[in-house]
Amino acid sequence: MDYLPLFIDLRQKPCLLVGAGDVAHRKLELLLRAGANVLVVAPQLSEAVSDLIQEHDLTVHDREFLPEDVEGAALVVAATNNPEVNQTIFDACEHRNVLINCVDEPKLSTAIFPSIIDRSPVLVAVSTGGRSPTLARVVRGWLEARLPFRLGALAEFVAQRRAEVKQKLTDVHERQRFWDRWLNSATAERVLRGDIEGAEQSFQNEIQTKDIGSVALVGAGPGDPELITLKGLRLLQSADVVLYDNLANAELLEYVRRDADRIYVGKRRKFPGIRQDAVNQLMLEHARAGKFVVRLKGGDPFIFGRGGEETEFLANEGIDCFVVPGITAASGSASYAGIPLTHRDVSQSVRFVTGHRAADRTNLDWPELAKPQQTLVIYMGLPGLKEILERLVEHGMAPNMPALLVEKATLPEQRIVQGTVADLAERVTKAEIVGPTTIIIGEVVGYRQPV
Repeated sequence: MDYLPLFIDLRQKPCLLVGAGDVAHRKLELLLRAGANVLVVAPQLSEAVSDLIQEHDLTVHDREFLPEDVEGAALVVAATNNPEVNQTIFDACEHRNVLINCVDEPKLSTAIFPSIIDRSPVLVAVSTGGRSPTLARVVRGWLEARLPFRLGALAEFVAQRRAEVKQKLTDVHERQRFWDRWLNSATAERVLRGDIEGAEQSFQNEIQTKDIGSVALVGAGPGDPELITLKGLRLLQSADVVLYDNLANAELLEYVRRDADRIYVGKRRKFPGIRQDAVNQLMLEHARAGKFVVRLKGGDPFIFGRGGEETEFLANEGIDCFVVPGITAASGSASYAGIPLTHRDVSQSVRFVTGHRAADRTNLDWPELAKPQQTLVIYMGLPGLKEILERLVEHGMAPNMPALLVEKATLPEQRIVQGTVADLAERVTKAEIVGPTTIIIGEVVGYRQPV
């Protein structure tokens, strides 16, 4: 380890900045955010540095650096483009045991500015020891994508309630288990959404019923594993139990913790699947055991995903449940097929309907669906495709209306069958499509730009 990572309190501490160009401006901003009392030494000031000096009423010596300038400084930053001056500054700091950061000169630095993720009071610093600032920024980006935007608010919420939890849960291991579970709970998610009042009400209940877990319904997107949301991915990585089915890409399970339970609740050949009431009971059982459960659902949980039934069931059982939306199959299919779902000239609305057959018939509002100037997206319509298209024509839709079917949307094996309302069913039969599928009907199909 070349450097010991430390977080230093610079509030009201004297710091010296030598130089006043663009690089100095970035360092000055960081020092001011940390609350430092900054002295600037430079013969010339850039406009940006000058503005900060005036805004914060900083002291400036408009001259060349002198070794005695470092006296009493908690930190010195050398941000000049003159190697000889930088060496002089370093020597002066070394002689007086003052920490120095020489920008882009690791050999002349006893302190390194890391790449910072600021979710105050939570701070994450990434450093390569000055070897590659660009790499440090890239790594910061990887980490930043994983950290909730309101992480600081969550830290403050916990800090304000630690004493209360310590009083009610006297055993240190019990407190640790409580916080481990709570930070992956629906209440913590309320804090991250900014619902502090709702979070406080739930928090008080959770202190009393400390062994109760929670459930998240997470939309996995239409197939491509990279289309899951950042929040969905974060929760998936935190889950104690993951319930999944065929509509969620199995590649997403690679992100699940190794010690988490993965339970398949879908349908496969020679396996009838688990009925919805059994899925509900599984979620309830594991939540009551104090576990954080993720129900991973294809597309969006609230668009033909039975998410409403699951949230209603869990609410009636007193289990905290929250929903993370996903990219629905309609958006994924249209985007990967190169079709705009709306277009100012031909479609001012989109209808999502299910082609799932009830009592061996497809029950839909045919006159409404056959109206022009709209886009029709049909989920689960493959078994009843021929009947659906015939009924649309019967109720006034033009037989030459463009229509398209997408199989396994957004996946590498995606297939597209394009035609019209009159011939799409025959084309699909010839292509031996097996699903899952999304059907898109409307003038927008004619605007398709293959991507």
